[in-house]
Amino acid sequence: MSHEFRPGEVIYYPYLWAWQQQRGETEGRKQRPVCVVVAIRSAGDGNTHLVLLAITTQPPQAERIALEIPDIECRRAGIGDLNQSWIVVDEYNYDIVEHSWYIEPHQEILGRFSKSFVMKIGATFAKARTQSGRVKRFD
Repeated sequence: MSHEFRPGEVIYYPYLWAWQQQRGETEGRKQRPVCVVVAIRSAGDGNTHLVLLAITTQPPQAERIALEIPDIECRRAGIGDLNQSWIVVDEYNYDIVEHSWYIEPHQEILGRFSKSFVMKIGATFAKARTQSGRVKRFD
């Protein structure tokens, strides 16, 4: 039985940025912390669909939509050793756990954001979703 992913959990994942995909790259360049913002188990096939948002220490460019992660939330998420961090909400990686090349059945969870911060992430993601880029990570 694999881990039941929940929104707000933070895991390591080889995130593929949309600009990298547009250049023809197919693999993320490094493992980075990502936040599970959506985790849905399909009733039809039993697969777990994940929407993953990148966490970065690079300040966002002016045209990007990102939330600064407060220090307390970094500690809760298990990334307290990072300096100032942001969660990018205007693009995401979409993966299916049971078909993923990147997620292990018993994937280690670094930590989890508080419910209130997850709600803020979700609301900001929902607003940005119309202009967000999806990067599909499975075949």
